[in-house]
Amino acid sequence: MGKMQKRSRLKRKVDACFDVAATSNPTRRSAMKVVAGGGLSLAGAVVMPGLLRAKSPIAFGLTPVFLDSDMEIMALLTQYFSERLNHPVQPVKRRTYQEITTMLLSGQLDAAWVCGFPFVQYRERLSLLAVPLYRGRPLYQSYLIVERSRKATDVTDLRGDVHAFSDPNSNSGYLVTRHLLWQMKETPESYFDRTLFTYGHRNVIRAVSSGLANSGSVDGYVWDVMKETEDSLIAGTQVIRKSEFLGFPPIASNAQPRNPAATKALTKALLDMAGDPLGRQILGILRLDGFVERDVSLFDGIAKKYSAIRQDGNG
Repeated sequence: MGKMQKRSRLKRKVDACFDVAATSNPTRRSAMKVVAGGGLSLAGAVVMPGLLRAKSPIAFGLTPVFLDSDMEIMALLTQYFSERLNHPVQPVKRRTYQEITTMLLSGQLDAAWVCGFPFVQYRERLSLLAVPLYRGRPLYQSYLIVERSRKATDVTDLRGDVHAFSDPNSNSGYLVTRHLLWQMKETPESYFDRTLFTYGHRNVIRAVSSGLANSGSVDGYVWDVMKETEDSLIAGTQVIRKSEFLGFPPIASNAQPRNPAATKALTKALLDMAGDPLGRQILGILRLDGFVERDVSLFDGIAKKYSAIRQDGNG
């Protein structure tokens, strides 16, 4: 069977949950068995009372909030959760933050890795389950980037640019820059010649590096990790401004979860990830230290930015 036929067959098996192809890596192949409906290991399972009575798979939503849409991460996360919970877990990936947030609010998902911006927008309707630790803290920054050879040094040099945003519901890829312009009594429409949404932080970097955009707003965590792993792409850009530290994109559930036992089990599995061999492998790929519980006040900085532009009639 040719490579293209194998890719098409795999894509059908995962029923459009993923949008990139597998490789010949043995770790990926073993993980795919879980995704495609293979058997589950009972080792290390942390089954919660009432969980096994659920007939349908536990649905876990993913957005471009994390490093990449790579199938390895999707498959390994599925394997880890399925083994830890001794219950099928279905990853649900969508292109935009709004799609995943809507599914979470409507009860179609048990939990999702969302951005801090939609979390504060719907804080009363969502529950905070866990937050990733990055470089020892549950925090990250937003970066303003430009092409490597450009002489720009701050946002004041970007007037009239074609500017790339990640997603209209992204904190680092939109809200931080929008609030920065609000402080200057400007809007993206008044300040930039044109704006575009790339629906992915990697795509913002690509747009700026290729010259499709003059500047961009991007997740600092993504840019930093890509500097380690894909320096050839990062090499075409430079960071001219870093925001203050803000709450890292969290794992959230509906405030009234459709399956409380599943939500509780997912939370425990996240908190235990750093102590599990497969969990450590996932964390290593993502360059994270683990997951921790935190109070919702962690996201007050994001909430203040949203409140400011909203009260000014721009929200």
